Amino acid sequence: MTVAATTDYSSGKTKSRLFWKIAVVCLCLLLLMLVVLDLFVARGIRNELQDSAFSHLEELARVAVLKPPPSLRPPSAQEWINWIASGGVRATLIGSGGEVLADSEGDASGMENHRDRPEIRQALLTGSGRATRTSGTLGQDLVYLAVRFDAAGGALVLRLSVPLERLDGAVRDFRRRLWGTSSLMLVLTGGIALLLFRRTSNRIGRLKDFSRRVAEGDFRPMPMERSNDELAELSESLNRTAARLDGTIRTLTAERNQSSAILASMEEGVAVIDSAQRVVFCNRAFFRAAGIKPGDGGTGDSACRERPIVELLHAPGLLSLFQRALTGGETVRGEVVTGSVETRFYAVTAAPVRSGSAISGAVMVLHDITEIRRLERARRDFVANVSHEFRTPLAAIQGFAETLLEGAFEDRENGPRFVRIIHEHALRLGRLTEDLLKLARIEAGQLSLETGPVDISLVIDPCVETTRLEVERKGIALDAGRAPDLPPVQGDVRLLQEVVQNLLDNAVRYTPAGGRIQVHAEAAGGKMLLSVSDTGIGIPRADQHRVFERFYRADAARSRESGGTGLGLAIAKHLVEAHGGRIRVESELGRGSTFTVSLPLASGDGTALGGEIRFPAP
Repeated sequence: MTVAATTDYSSGKTKSRLFWKIAVVCLCLLLLMLVVLDLFVARGIRNELQDSAFSHLEELARVAVLKPPPSLRPPSAQEWINWIASGGVRATLIGSGGEVLADSEGDASGMENHRDRPEIRQALLTGSGRATRTSGTLGQDLVYLAVRFDAAGGALVLRLSVPLERLDGAVRDFRRRLWGTSSLMLVLTGGIALLLFRRTSNRIGRLKDFSRRVAEGDFRPMPMERSNDELAELSESLNRTAARLDGTIRTLTAERNQSSAILASMEEGVAVIDSAQRVVFCNRAFFRAAGIKPGDGGTGDSACRERPIVELLHAPGLLSLFQRALTGGETVRGEVVTGSVETRFYAVTAAPVRSGSAISGAVMVLHDITEIRRLERARRDFVANVSHEFRTPLAAIQGFAETLLEGAFEDRENGPRFVRIIHEHALRLGRLTEDLLKLARIEAGQLSLETGPVDISLVIDPCVETTRLEVERKGIALDAGRAPDLPPVQGDVRLLQEVVQNLLDNAVRYTPAGGRIQVHAEAAGGKMLLSVSDTGIGIPRADQHRVFERFYRADAARSRESGGTGLGLAIAKHLVEAHGGRIRVESELGRGSTFTVSLPLASGDGTALGGEIRFPAP
């Protein structure tokens, strides 16, 4: 309400100010016109009246000259002058020497000589004279006409005059009528103009409010004008402009939102900076890839926008590529490694953003190639490990076989021992080959599962019994326990036993004499949690994410001595994931490890709660 009132007040104040500006300008123009009209018209009328007065005096003089006085004596001359003055003028008879012989309005004997009067001098010289001046006798402005004529044997001058006040009165009367009429017209036209201005001002106000609404993003059209003038055409044009602008903004907004959604949902990290190295855009993937913490600027585009990239990005390699793209003006490519505990590899492309011929910023795309590098490393490690694993038993078999062939076969004491060594290494090669083939079939999705509801005791008990002889031989305590009334799990009992057996074999292999191994099962959160804990050598924290890789060993020498292949945990991980479960490890160096398997429970209809069981794609 306060905003609306302020707007109305401001609008009214603006209208009032505009009205008074126009009103003052129009009034000044009208007054100027009236003053000019008064000056020119009054002067013209005065001149016309003077000309008319001179014409009247000339007619009277012409008539008077036709009947000159019979004598210049005072009675005759005065009677003649009075006769002429009856025409509404003042008449004076003057001799050739300038003496006043008779006057219709004064005593001629007391009047001074008129020879120096301008009209008298002109009349004596040319026969007629005119003048408009103040009378020295009467003390008022008069219009004079003097005519020379001959009478009574000499030259005489008849001077006729009319008071100028009569002419000025006619002019004043005209000016009063002029100003009175003009004032009335001013009031009438001012009132009509005020009404028209208010109407026009209201229409302009509506146009102003409409433009303000458009500036604020409200593109609703104005009501159509009833009139058919320029303002109506302007309002129609503004409506069309607003509609087109609304459509354009909607299109641009949709395209921007679509582009933002695409960039935000990309797996590749994308960031854009301007020429001042301030962030214009960056998606969540870039945050994760560049190792930017939430406290450094949030987790979204709005949190990092307009901030210097050097404040957010702490990877020197990425900053260097950004700066090279800005300064060099060419696309730069490179590979960057981020992270210390868990390293990740990124293929980076930084390209300049051009605005015409100038560089206005740079865009960077980070493509995660960690999996590619991991697979390359796994391939190299696999070839090296397989070669290493095969080389030792093959070298032993080859060496002892050559020894037997060279005559040791006849040695009754060493011959059988060499054969047993060859047999042990052949068995080791067989186990290694079998594990490799099994792992290959699992990763290729070719190992079939015979799933069904399985009592967890059928999985744990046989494996524990199989392991007891080995733990008793090494002097290790083995405890197996489970919560009562456990529900069945959905899976293949044979493969689940293989998972537990692999975990137990690893625990026995890396637990020294006097240690303890515990097997426990319980149901929690709709899952079966089966854990195998030991008090063995433990696994370094930096290597815990690698324990499920092929050929990884916490203690390679001890594993080879005990005949381990380094593939057990990799096989166990694939088998657990094939059942829709997960396996994780918690370990502390020198204090032991705990492997926990999470498996889905079986539902009443015999299907797994975790969904359909299938092997992961290779």
